[in-house]
Amino acid sequence: MLLPGFLLASCAVGPDFVTPSGPGVDGFTREPLASTTSAPVAGGGAQGFASGRDISGYWWTLFRSKQLSAFVEEAVRNHPDVQAAQFALRSARESALAQQGSLFPQVTADGSAERQQTSTTQQGYWPGQTSNYALYGASVSVSYTLDIWGGTRRQIESLQAQADYQAFKLEATYLALTANVVTAAITDASLRDQIAATEEIIKAESDQLVRIQRQFDIGANSKSDVLSQEATLAQAKATLAPLQKQLAQQRNQLMAYLGRLPSQDRGEHVRLADLRLPGRLPVSLPSALVRQRPDIRQAEATLHQATATVGVGIANLLPQLTLSGSYGASGPERLFSPTTIVWSAASSVSQKIFDGGTLYHTKEADVATFEQDLALYKSTVVTAFQNVADSLRAIQYDAATLKAQAASEKATADSLAMAIEQFKVGAVPYVTVTNAQQSYLNARVSRIKAQATRFTDTAALFQALGGGWWNRMDETPDALPRANAGYFAGPDKKTEDALR
Repeated sequence: MLLPGFLLASCAVGPDFVTPSGPGVDGFTREPLASTTSAPVAGGGAQGFASGRDISGYWWTLFRSKQLSAFVEEAVRNHPDVQAAQFALRSARESALAQQGSLFPQVTADGSAERQQTSTTQQGYWPGQTSNYALYGASVSVSYTLDIWGGTRRQIESLQAQADYQAFKLEATYLALTANVVTAAITDASLRDQIAATEEIIKAESDQLVRIQRQFDIGANSKSDVLSQEATLAQAKATLAPLQKQLAQQRNQLMAYLGRLPSQDRGEHVRLADLRLPGRLPVSLPSALVRQRPDIRQAEATLHQATATVGVGIANLLPQLTLSGSYGASGPERLFSPTTIVWSAASSVSQKIFDGGTLYHTKEADVATFEQDLALYKSTVVTAFQNVADSLRAIQYDAATLKAQAASEKATADSLAMAIEQFKVGAVPYVTVTNAQQSYLNARVSRIKAQATRFTDTAALFQALGGGWWNRMDETPDALPRANAGYFAGPDKKTEDALR
């Protein structure tokens, strides 16, 4: 009766995992965060920062675009990477459950039946006489390796940490996919506006070329004016094909995020003018970031697994105690009668005396792996804080960039209008008009890019802060052990249905 009590009171050898504490800093940037500037264009509103405010689990809805939200929902529902992450989590959980079976006695049932024939000649009797009889056997064997040092429990702990890793890998996959969909949809909208602006300018310059050609025909302009306008038009047209190429490839990328093939593009898209820029941005406390970033939690789970593995290595260096027993019957008569009962009970202790240092150096390798994972955890935290700081700075400075680009667009538009009027009265050569046209085209396209960047900066901040996964449920039934699967059941899905 003393042994069970000893086992219950015993603890597992090796280090116990302790969750690392967060960095002792109060903010992500050296200076306090200030609200951004505003610009008189769509997506140019000022943005402020709310320190310590929680993040919505559905942060993409803050852009107030039904089409954008529909894209994200479709991607999460259909993308194979999310589905693979769900099944990887289930596999890890099943492995942990399988290892838990090692804590229980292993029971094996054996049965046998044999038919034999003997000759009486071998027994000294008259030849030609034979005897037939049957032999039966049945037994139950029990074997139990006592987990005195907690090696089995450490193995279970290691596998449970691996399941935690897969759970946060699912969140990381979900976060990356949603952020990529939002960025791809915004980039798609930006390219469409850039193409529309370029086509509009090409049309205006084509009309201008017609007017210059007419004036040349009546002797009002020189041939150089016509050539200058033709060159300007050609330059504008040359910028159109690369934009169309980018848009086509961006559409293919967006379709891939949605889990569609390129040929399944139905043409839905987001309009840049329909997006709304969130005016108040939540910024988590630095102490909370280490619990919110999926990549940090993955690194923490890896460190936990390494800690448990060290305990396994130490337990393997210590003596192992095994209890075993069997109960059964064997003989030609009725089974389990008093004359056929056979039973046994045994215990054994094993200790490796010499193995050339295999177990010791295996344990030392596990210790080195722990130290490595600890360093990688620190590196992940540093990178995460850098991501947040980069996003915050981008939001601030890109807001100023959009304001400057909007002003540049207005200034070049006014300059172009003035150059055209001055050319009409002969005050400036036509090359002044062509230069003004090119400046206006560049300024307008740059403004559109800066406009889209404000939205992608905001999406990047939500991604850097963890995406609010703790405020929603991302696991599906695919991530859970199958409750009603048959004992010999195979996969639920067939390979031939993979791409249907």
